[in-house]
Amino acid sequence: MTIVAMWCRHEGDNVIGTGGSIPWSVASDAKHFLDVVKGQTVVCGRKTYESFKDRTLPECEIFVLTRDEGYAVSDAACHYAVTGLKEISEVVEEKDIYIAGGAVIYDLFMTGKEKLKPQVVVDCVYAGEMESLAEDVAEISVSVKTLEKNYRRISPFYCQDGVKSAIYLKKGEFVEQKVLKRIVEILEQNAVLA
Repeated sequence: MTIVAMWCRHEGDNVIGTGGSIPWSVASDAKHFLDVVKGQTVVCGRKTYESFKDRTLPECEIFVLTRDEGYAVSDAACHYAVTGLKEISEVVEEKDIYIAGGAVIYDLFMTGKEKLKPQVVVDCVYAGEMESLAEDVAEISVSVKTLEKNYRRISPFYCQDGVKSAIYLKKGEFVEQKVLKRIVEILEQNAVLA
C-alpha cells in the first residue's frame, strides 16, 4: 500500500504552523489538501486533529497519534486514538494512508522505520507573507532535508496563489499509478505549470 505525506511549508524557513494554526490563509491550498485526503485514511497528531474544523475531515478514517491513552476523538466510529506506530503498521498493510502533520509526525514518518516512510511526498511551498508568529513555531527542516536527500521530483511545479506544489517519489520505490494520477488531477486544478 502507499503512504503519502502532504504538507505546506513557508519558503526559506520551513515553518508549517504557529500556536496550533497555520500562519497564512490560502484557500486554494486548503482546498487541495481537503481534496487529496477526502475519503482516505489519514494519520495526524493531536494538535493537527484539533485544528480540523469540528475535529474531522470529509469521509476520512482518522488515526490520531497521541501519548494520551484516554484521548477522546470526535467520531468513535471513524476516528481512533493510537499511542504507537504498531497500530499504524497494521493499517499500512491494508490501505493507503495520508500523513497530515504536524511537524513531529512528519519527522517521525520521514526519518523513522523504512516500512512507514512515505513513498510519495506532496511538497507545497508558500512564498507569501506570514501572520505574526507565536512562540510555539513548528517547522519541518528535518523532513525537508530527508526529502532532498532521498526523494526525486516527478512532476512539474503546480503554482497557484503563492503556493508552489510538486510531487516527490522516494528513490527506488514503485507507487500505484492510480494514487499519483488522483493527486496530479487535484493539483492541476486552476494551477499554472512551471
